[in-house]
Amino acid sequence: MKTPVLYTERLEFRPYRPVDEDAFVGLLRDEEVCRWMGQERVPEADIRVLFRAILTDVYPQHLFDVWGLWHEGAYVGHAEVKKTGNVDGHELVAALAPAHWGKGLGTEAVRGLIRHAADNLGLTEVYGMVGARNTASIEMSRKLGFRPVRDVVAEDGTVTRMLVLPLTGSA
Repeated sequence: MKTPVLYTERLEFRPYRPVDEDAFVGLLRDEEVCRWMGQERVPEADIRVLFRAILTDVYPQHLFDVWGLWHEGAYVGHAEVKKTGNVDGHELVAALAPAHWGKGLGTEAVRGLIRHAADNLGLTEVYGMVGARNTASIEMSRKLGFRPVRDVVAEDGTVTRMLVLPLTGSA
């Protein structure tokens, strides 16, 4: 199934196009974004390879749904629904550029992913992986109804909270 274009009140979830590469690279090279996503900054060349793989592998093979997030014509972030390696299930991923934090767009993006997972993919639950120190995302997840499953501790000692949301009567 082809990744659809999705809409929420203020966001357009649009499959990436080649012209979006620099915006994607900029987001994933941002130090604050990387810190809250629980990952090290990756060299730009590696991110460009990842972006091209979305266009040449992920979309053509329908591996999972991945979008650029757009607000009023501007690129504001990234979103995915994909199988997670941590449990037998699907994970929601959303990342916003720091200039767009604190405006409710993250909550709106996750609600859009929840709706897509339930209505279009027929999932009965979804997972989220949130850095334990990312208090804003932890609180947003709690308000959306996610509940803790367990903490995952990386080799470097960083802690990520695994959260689950049943999709019956959610968001």
